[in-house]
Amino acid sequence: MKDEAIIPFLLTLPRPTFFTLDWDYFKRRLCHALYCLVHLDVMRTEVATFVRRLLRHPQFNTQVKRMGTVIRVSYAGLAVWHLHAEQEKHYDWAD
Repeated sequence: MKDEAIIPFLLTLPRPTFFTLDWDYFKRRLCHALYCLVHLDVMRTEVATFVRRLLRHPQFNTQVKRMGTVIRVSYAGLAVWHLHAEQEKHYDWAD
């Protein structure tokens, strides 16, 4: 699937969370109430670990909490664009 086809495809699904290693998806303009985009800024060998960490994070542990966000997951924590926000928000990893 080409990059330009992914967003329209996500809009056909019920509340999807899309994980990618592609930096192009961490943009404020891509925030939409019907999906969540997650850019994983980690080594490929650690993707599964960080997907689980995000899905267990208290701020993002349900579909409802994730909708309308674009998230960058890194070793240091989470950088998040929320729908209609003027600034990026940062979250630490929960213990």
